[in-house]
Parts: sequence; structure tokens; C-alpha cells
Amino acid sequence: MAIKEEVLQYIKSLAEQKVISKEELDAAYDSGSEVKTNVVLTKKLGIAEILYYIGGAIVFLGISILLWQNWSTLNFTTKVLATLGSGTAAYFVGLLFSRNKNTETVGSAFYLISALVTPMGIWVVFDNAGFDAGSYGSQSLISGIMLGTYLLSLFVFRKNIFSLFSILFGTWLFFSFTSFMAADGQYFDYWKFFEYRVLVVGIAYMLLGYAFSKNERASLSGFLYGFGILGFLGAALTLGGWKPSQNIFWELIYPGLVFGALFISVQIKSKAFLTFGTLFLMAYILKITSEYFTSGLGWPLALVIAGLAMIGVGYM
Repeated sequence: MAIKEEVLQYIKSLAEQKVISKEELDAAYDSGSEVKTNVVLTKKLGIAEILYYIGGAIVFLGISILLWQNWSTLNFTTKVLATLGSGTAAYFVGLLFSRNKNTETVGSAFYLISALVTPMGIWVVFDNAGFDAGSYGSQSLISGIMLGTYLLSLFVFRKNIFSLFSILFGTWLFFSFTSFMAADGQYFDYWKFFEYRVLVVGIAYMLLGYAFSKNERASLSGFLYGFGILGFLGAALTLGGWKPSQNIFWELIYPGLVFGALFISVQIKSKAFLTFGTLFLMAYILKITSEYFTSGLGWPLALVIAGLAMIGVGYM
């Protein structure tokens, strides 16, 4: 307590001498409290946790191989028990483990098994009912059921892993439902349609990552930032096309998008934005120079100039 009083008295004397301002004090306090918050909210995976998730993925692989090798010999009941039954059981086992903080990560591994196996079980039910289980309509129903399940789980249990699964199944629903609505895509370029959808998903991921960075789901921000900026810049680059079928609009605005990502990386302190922004800037330079400066010394000279420009940007 004496140390606290001494610090406060020292700050008071500095303020009287106009050495320190209120804004600087506020900034220092906010910085300290933010660091503490991030330490509490951000939890890195250790070796044990990684092994849990790898084990869950191997369980899913084993069930998949079992069905693939014995599909014609297994009856419907056995298939449902092996998939939908094991997925449901894994979900409730995850709930039991999650009640204890010491075994909560083990519970997350069982949630992973459930999220991987349960859609397979719903697919088996659809297939036995006579539906085309591989169609976009059936995929929309399966992903919609899974999305509803994990949104309800998130509402009831408030766990970050349910937020992650909700986002993933929501993404699956978006792609499958838009593909279902577009039918066979005979009236437009289906590949371009896919690129625009990846662009939209990338933007959505980045916005979610920023929103989550302000609350208890901050641990998901890195994942969302990484895949969001990867999808966004990757889709924007491919939308530019390749000579002679390039899209001038996307080629012209792409540098602005990349430099915008680099600028935002500083504002939100995201290594994903910085890393992928730099990589895609290099990819864009190689693409443009190979398209327009391949003759004579134009390409090598353009690459040298572009490299020096990147060094200058990095210094600034």
C-alpha cells in the first residue's frame, strides 16, 4: 500500500510540473490493462492439447475407413450407430469433461469428434431415405442442422469452441446454399462466382475477428484474421485474371487492397495481415511484371525496382 501511495504522489508531482499529461496516463493504464486481458484470454496450445485434437481427428479417420471398407456389408442400423450414434455420444462426453476446468481441453477433443462424425451420420440417414445426399440441397440441410445445433450449444454453454464450429458450419452452409441457388451455373462463370464468394467469406471472417478481439472470444481472432485475409487477398488476386483475359479493375485496385491490409496490420497488431499482405504483394508484383515486362531487360529491371520499393515501404 505504501508503494502505491508513493507512486501516486510521484505521478501527482509530475503532473504539477507539466511533465506528464492525463492522456499519457490514460494510455499507459489502458496499455497495461490490455496486456493483462490478453494474457487471460489468449491460451496457446501445448503438446498435450495438440495430441488431443490429433487423436480426435484419427478417431474420425478410423470411423470413415470402417464405413468405406464395409459399406456394402453393414446394415443401416450399424451405419447410424457408428456415425450419428458415436457423434452424439462424443458430444455428451465432451460436455461431461468440460464441467471440470482440468479436463476441459479433453472435452474439446470430443467436441471435435462430434463435429466431424455427426454430419456423416446425417448423410447416412439422408442416403437411406432416398435423397441425393451429395447434392447441394442435401448439403445445405446437413450444414444447416449442424449450424443450428452449435448455435444453440453456444447460447446455452457459452464456449468458444462452439463459436468456431458455428462459423465453420455457417461457411459450409453459405457455399452449399449459394451453389444450390445457382443450380448448374450455365448462365455465368461458376469459377468467378466461387471467387466472389471466397471474397465475401474473407471479409466476414475479418469482421468477426475484429469483433471477437474486443470480448471473451479474443482467442479466435487470430484464426479468423488469418483465414479471412488469406481468402480475401487470394480471391482478389485471382479475380484479376491473367493476360490476355485479365480484369483491369481488379488489377488496378489490388495494390490498394494489399497496402490497406499492411496498414491495418499495424492498427490491429495482426501478424496474419502483415504476413499475408507481404506475400500477396510479392505475388502481385511477380504477376504484373511477368505479364507486361517479359521482353528484353524489362522484367528483371521491373523486379529490381519493385524489390527496392518494397524495402522502402518496409522502412517507412
